[in-house]
Amino acid sequence: MTHPVSSVSRRQFAASLGGFAIASRLFGADSSAPWMGPAVVRRVFLAVPTPTWPHPALDVAKEKAEVEATLAGVEKKHAGVVRFTGGDLVRTPEAAQAFAKGLTSDVDGVLIVDLTSGTSGMLAPLREIAVPTLLYSRPYSGWSYVDVVRWAQQGKKADLILSSEPGDLDPYMRIFRTIHHLRNSKVLVVSAGSGRNQTAEAFTKQFGTAFGFPTYGDLKAAFESSDVKKAQTEAEKFTKAALRVVEPSAREITDSMRLYHGILAVLEREKANAITVDCLGGFKRGDLPAYPCLAWSKMNDAGLYGVCEADVESTMTQLLLTSFTGKPGFVSDPVFDTSRNEIIHAHCVSATAMHGVGGVKSPYAIRSHMEDNKGVSIQVLVPIQETVTCAKFLTPETVAISTGEVIGNVDDARGCRTKFRTRVADARKMLENFTGGLHRVVIYGDYLRPVDQMGRLMGFKVVREG
Repeated sequence: MTHPVSSVSRRQFAASLGGFAIASRLFGADSSAPWMGPAVVRRVFLAVPTPTWPHPALDVAKEKAEVEATLAGVEKKHAGVVRFTGGDLVRTPEAAQAFAKGLTSDVDGVLIVDLTSGTSGMLAPLREIAVPTLLYSRPYSGWSYVDVVRWAQQGKKADLILSSEPGDLDPYMRIFRTIHHLRNSKVLVVSAGSGRNQTAEAFTKQFGTAFGFPTYGDLKAAFESSDVKKAQTEAEKFTKAALRVVEPSAREITDSMRLYHGILAVLEREKANAITVDCLGGFKRGDLPAYPCLAWSKMNDAGLYGVCEADVESTMTQLLLTSFTGKPGFVSDPVFDTSRNEIIHAHCVSATAMHGVGGVKSPYAIRSHMEDNKGVSIQVLVPIQETVTCAKFLTPETVAISTGEVIGNVDDARGCRTKFRTRVADARKMLENFTGGLHRVVIYGDYLRPVDQMGRLMGFKVVREG
């Protein structure tokens, strides 16, 4: 069973726009955290001064008013996700050029509405707009798609909807929200010798995402400053809710909760909503006072982002998928079993609110980290007989993606703590196509088509692995 985007409640989706509950607590009830606001989309209508097609007696003002009423309904339907501005009626190339030059920096995208034929001269200056651009045209309006489809083919961040069904705009409203989310998010990267790197700079150039580089010392100081009694109380609650505790001691669980609180404090200080840490090396060297697996699980469930192993590409993938779907993503190490046409997804951390941020949580056991049998990790029993999407930015310009059907949880001493089997169309083909490092981000639901749409509007290539 696939859970589409519509299965996520408005409250859950609002929460996913960047850890609403936690961000409100950290940054204030009226939080102005930039990643939490709606996308700002500027509308512009195109019509020649004397229409011929679709009809020489076309009432352009009436036509525009009809589309504006449709868009008002779309905006209301997606309240908190998108906010339309403008509404210029452009009728000459010069007016189109003035519109393009007048766009402000707060605009996340432009929605072009074609009302008549003969608008190629107006579209030419709009081709130079830097922000993602979406054409919306009803049947019998004009031929602007000839120009705009060429834009997309040539690599401009552009896509188009030619449809009599206003509902076809729905996924694009959340794509615009995803664009806003990425360009206003801040990712913290903690690793040995951490500092600005080419990968972070490339993602900033592509999506506008900011990066910060705190140290292990910053995490340790935040851990030491955390409230021990508060952490102990929350650790007891977390333990009580678990199916069982296998290896960790009460002290280790409390320390993991203290690290979680410390990480939230660092996020608050840095005004960030995402963090990825070289956890394996950091813990082994003694740079980390505890494993952050518990912290990542709680953060991802809440709509923030905690990601393993200083993996910037997977962090950006989680931002992309969670902000669009309203569901938490989590990193896995894919394990192939070609004899059964299966891929097992394994990791020592997992989200639990699989169907939506702030939603029902899956059962979990509290375990140690498998590779050294130390600290605290999470073994989650995930929902089965459902489709999952697995994806990763290979580069800021390329996303690899596939789907699979979850057919069972795995409880085995071999491999990371959370493990579940997925059946795929052709495991051997996927293995032969595998590239870009080990990790993949898993999220519940089938999002192949929306990610294709995101790729065209956001300027990245989508590679199907399966």
